[in-house]
Amino acid sequence: MSDSLLTTVDLRCERDGRTLFADLQIKLGRGECLVVVGPNGSGKSTLLRCVAGLFPDYEGAVEITRALYLGHKLGINLLLTARENLHWYEGLTGQASLVSEVLERVGMAGYEHVVCQRLSAGQQRRVGLARLLICNASMWLLDEPLTALDEAGQGLVTGLISDHLATGGGVFCATHQPLAVAVTQTLELGGRQ
Repeated sequence: MSDSLLTTVDLRCERDGRTLFADLQIKLGRGECLVVVGPNGSGKSTLLRCVAGLFPDYEGAVEITRALYLGHKLGINLLLTARENLHWYEGLTGQASLVSEVLERVGMAGYEHVVCQRLSAGQQRRVGLARLLICNASMWLLDEPLTALDEAGQGLVTGLISDHLATGGGVFCATHQPLAVAVTQTLELGGRQ
């Protein structure tokens, strides 16, 4: 198996008559982290969504291993508890139950049975982050993963990312805030053209 987790060839995208990015060549291997930076509206989220297969209006090619996308919407059902949300994701993987361990790891022990709509924005984000540990994806696609998190929550995210990289995973992240992890590549997207 190739060490490449993500490869793009001549990736190009236009929105609203603007070229967001063109001729992007990305190669991301095991243990590597690529951070995309740039001002609002520069195409960071669109690029992540293209790579994740959630925005099909692009040119070029994307080859990616098993990936999980965590964007601005957290991928949790607010009417379910944290435990119920993670059990649902766990059902997709067929793994033995890890929910209690994962909730403890993301700082949500004691909130397992609270309906997510009653949790704070930061707590909801922690439940969303727990999906990364349940779904066992090699490649993490993270759009502003530090949003709505306090200092301890931001430390949690950087710890999760560092652990994932240390075990051979890859991370492709768009952020306005600096990540305190070993970044192997940085891609800067421009503003309005």
